[in-house]
Amino acid sequence: MRVGYLQAAEHDLLEAATHYEGQRAGLGSDFAAEVDRVANVLRNHPSLGEKLDRTHRRIPLRRFPYALIYRVDGESVGIIAVAHLRRRPRFWAPRVQDP
Repeated sequence: MRVGYLQAAEHDLLEAATHYEGQRAGLGSDFAAEVDRVANVLRNHPSLGEKLDRTHRRIPLRRFPYALIYRVDGESVGIIAVAHLRRRPRFWAPRVQDP
């Protein structure tokens, strides 16, 4: 299964990694590696995350208070957002349109 990121999700990832790198050298890289690890898990287990609605799911990261918001479309997983778990719930909703 292919995993892809919306441009806005890539921005979320970069913003959070930059923030963590500013906290401590190497922490931003650790964050990006954890996002990559979870995305790879979704390749083989796309239904693993918690259902948010009829289309979208959320899977948390380890060590960081973030989750990947995603949807499965056929043979691909689309990462909609890299979302902080305690800030702006459903900020990602305007990024998607349900069929």
